[in-house]
Amino acid sequence: MAGIIDTIKLAGTLVFALPAAMAGIQFLIDGNTLVGVTLLTLAVLLVVVQHWLTMPSDIPELAVKRVVGSIASDPEAESDDDRDVVDVTPEDERR
Repeated sequence: MAGIIDTIKLAGTLVFALPAAMAGIQFLIDGNTLVGVTLLTLAVLLVVVQHWLTMPSDIPELAVKRVVGSIASDPEAESDDDRDVVDVTPEDERR
């Protein structure tokens, strides 16, 4: 589910970043390098910040991932030393 949400967030960010990048390229072609480089840098920063920045709306999703990760631990990851050994003898031998 998070993959779909991340894709939608990226598409929303690209709606703003792509026109800025295209304008920056046009300014570079026209010879106005300062404005062109600035617009390209802002477009790239917009996408990078959206990808790495944690927004307040992302906090519940992160909390759920941590809780699920701590509850559903990988049983293969436990070493033999961490497991409690219980010796259960069959009922026939107990008599």
